[in-house]
Amino acid sequence: MPHDRVYYLLFATIHDVLKAEKRLKSAGVNMEVVPVPRSLSSDCGVCIKSSEPMQVLVGFLGDTAGLRCFTFKGTEYREEEVSGSE
Repeated sequence: MPHDRVYYLLFATIHDVLKAEKRLKSAGVNMEVVPVPRSLSSDCGVCIKSSEPMQVLVGFLGDTAGLRCFTFKGTEYREEEVSGSE
């Protein structure tokens, strides 16, 4: 992954994860579906991991209800504000 930050996108359901995966893959966004890190919580257990700029990710997924984004920096996760989500 080409960028220095890693983002974890969490969703309420597996359906939302799969829908987001389809959107991002069709747009050519570098991402993968991975288990949610233990220090974060999620209702469905899987999330999307990407090092693409957050603006790119939110541009494709900003209308996803309940979308949460975390930045991983070394040893800690920090929740980012997702502007554009409902």
